[in-house]
Amino acid sequence: MPRSKIRKKTVYSPPPDRRKPSRAPAKSSLVYKAVMFGLFFLALAWMVVFYLAGEKIPVMRDLGSFGYLVAFGLMLPGLLMTMRWR
Repeated sequence: MPRSKIRKKTVYSPPPDRRKPSRAPAKSSLVYKAVMFGLFFLALAWMVVFYLAGEKIPVMRDLGSFGYLVAFGLMLPGLLMTMRWR
């Protein structure tokens, strides 16, 4: 059986005037990172203290189960900030 001919395709490259130069995204400032990680650390510290000594601290005792909501409320802005972190 005879073999078919292999066709070579031309490689397409867009015209040079239509190419956009790529820019590297700007890095986050030190303050942005400090606030983001500070919120994570504060939420973690709240959870640990609430779990270990929540019954001994009057404010945490009055919160009851809403103490976990406070920790997640501190953590949520930190998580949202990670989406813009460079």
